[in-house]
Amino acid sequence: MVPVTANPTDPTQSEAIAATMRRYWGYDQFRPLQMEAIEAALAQQDSLVVLPTGGGKSLCYAVPPVVAGRTDVVVSPLIALMKDQVDGLQACGYPAAAIHSGLTEAERQVIDQGIRNREYRLLFVAPERLLNPWFMARAKWMNVQAFAIDEAHCISHWGHDFRPEYRRLSEIKTAFPQAAIHAYTATATDRVRQDIIDQLGLQQPRVLVGRFDRPNLVYRIVPKRDVEEQALEVVRRHPREAVIMYCISRADTERLAEALRRRGVKAAAYHAGLDAATRSKTQDAFAAERLDVVVATVAFGMGIDRSNVRCVIHAALPKSVEQYQQETGRAGRDGLEAECVLLYSPDDARRWESLLTRPAPDTTISPENLEAQLGLLEDMQEFASSHECRHAGLSGYFGQPYEGANCKACDICLDETNRPEDGTETARLVLSCVKAMGAPFGLSYLVEVLRGGHTRQIQERCHTTLPQFGALRAMAKETLQPIVHQLVQQGLLSRTMGDRPVVMLTPAAGAVLSGQRTVALVIPRAAAVAPERAGRGGLSGPEADLFERLRELRRMVAQERSVPPFVIFGDGTLQELARLRPAGLREFAMVRGVGERKLADLGPRFVAEIAAFSKERALAAGAPARPPAPGGAKQLAYAMFDRGESLLAVAAETGRALGTVGQYLEDYIGERNPATLAPWVGDAVYRRVQAAAAEAGGTYLRPVFDALGGDVSYEDIRIVMRHAGMR
Repeated sequence: MVPVTANPTDPTQSEAIAATMRRYWGYDQFRPLQMEAIEAALAQQDSLVVLPTGGGKSLCYAVPPVVAGRTDVVVSPLIALMKDQVDGLQACGYPAAAIHSGLTEAERQVIDQGIRNREYRLLFVAPERLLNPWFMARAKWMNVQAFAIDEAHCISHWGHDFRPEYRRLSEIKTAFPQAAIHAYTATATDRVRQDIIDQLGLQQPRVLVGRFDRPNLVYRIVPKRDVEEQALEVVRRHPREAVIMYCISRADTERLAEALRRRGVKAAAYHAGLDAATRSKTQDAFAAERLDVVVATVAFGMGIDRSNVRCVIHAALPKSVEQYQQETGRAGRDGLEAECVLLYSPDDARRWESLLTRPAPDTTISPENLEAQLGLLEDMQEFASSHECRHAGLSGYFGQPYEGANCKACDICLDETNRPEDGTETARLVLSCVKAMGAPFGLSYLVEVLRGGHTRQIQERCHTTLPQFGALRAMAKETLQPIVHQLVQQGLLSRTMGDRPVVMLTPAAGAVLSGQRTVALVIPRAAAVAPERAGRGGLSGPEADLFERLRELRRMVAQERSVPPFVIFGDGTLQELARLRPAGLREFAMVRGVGERKLADLGPRFVAEIAAFSKERALAAGAPARPPAPGGAKQLAYAMFDRGESLLAVAAETGRALGTVGQYLEDYIGERNPATLAPWVGDAVYRRVQAAAAEAGGTYLRPVFDALGGDVSYEDIRIVMRHAGMR
């Protein structure tokens, strides 16, 4: 992260930005590109900001109107998303409101009066309501200077979630020629980014594209065998934690949700075929932490602002890499570790092809768009069947090289999968069987012949007499089918589109049949079992217990106020509270995520809960604030480091600058060699720095900083390298 520091070109503005961050959100650091996005908004310069889910896009459009003393408009696609955003802002004391169809007439009048009184800094609206004559008149009266378009990829035909109503947003530039437009999205390829710029009519926009990689996510792609059992195995790795499971069809969601409920899991289905009341009830229960697992179609997700989803499961192949990135991105938005599991079968792609080529009666798709969607599906198949690092594959898809040789956060790099091996003889048998059959047949039929199936069709066509008949009977169908798909992906077989696809040899197959080319195949076997998680954020036993106690208090407070628990505090804040156990409000204020409103509003209650827990367990609460004894600042810092306290807490207690405290920590690491740096540097950042430093060689910090794209501070790099014995 980048510390909040003064901008030498405009120190007054920079101080105002920093003060706003601290006042409302309790943050002292920017995430990558947040400052640049805020500066573009304050300069009235159009912008396109692409930041990963959890990258802090909302702060980019929430800070500028406070600093500038104006009211900005945010266009958001869903009522639920708007409500969660406004709830979160209001909990921080931020003046915001949302205008949508769910308001009563009385609520609408209150908001209208607030607009007249210029009380708000942000107004959230749906795209249809933005262009409503009533709202347009209000916006012109307010002289709106900036419009933020959230989920801007929805405007592009080439994106994964195109929404026709977004196309009308091009009218903003005509109606408000003096206003700047800022487009925000988490997922956009080069093509989608250019389409967003063109459709919105952005004028010389500042384009800010962050790192697409999410180092806190652990990706696993597992051959699909028994979906119910496999899903249950993953869910059980996340007891009492939030999990989203995605399916292709509505029937699949209901079947899997029922299967999980039979096993004692708090699960519910969610899809567009359910009535609005049922969908709302499920969504509210999930947000309120009364429901652990939602099994859903793509209808569920964009309106979910819950930050502490610890796992996303895909029970079937998504239809694009963009959709996969977007949906897995709903895990770990708080920056803490989360798991993403895809249960992959090549048959899922055929289901998507059927849905795309034969859409519902009330929908249409142009030939150009159909071709684009099928191309995206092919990209997703290639990603799912590849055997390169998942983080590297995703980064590369979005046009960014991956930093480091081993992410240590995916099934490939954790060595949980089977490696490619010489499969030339198996490939030759499959290809020769296709040739011997004399005419194109479907993939399933080919597999049955190779496995020696005695179906009526095989007997009538005399395929039982082929030399290849039954040659691979020792292989299960679930093993042989993926092998045939690999041959398609390697260009040795082609497969037609349509309702009854068939496989055929390609010219490249001749080299294999003649013995001039070898083939590497991954022979599917039982997948390695993922290791048990090592606890919540590296918390010790008492800390984990206190974390659960604070979660329960958070849930209680949220219920009292009719808001989702994550609006009260995020899991990261609760984890830091569990580590530090602040004894008073002064210490409580040092915790990241505690702004002025939450300090005054929630601080006393949480401090009291921490004190009660500490007394029950006979634990020493956070030490009261006191000036350090002369010459004793470093010793006091060491004692606080022993307790795992943050640099901010140590700086406040010792009265020393953060830079000095950072040097204390580096000396502490060198002298006492702690087992983990978890209280100061997350595991994902540690792995990235270690990998970059190993590749860069030497002991200098700058090459490592540059290799990480400036995403990691020099302080974090320095202490990781010291701990890893690289300095």
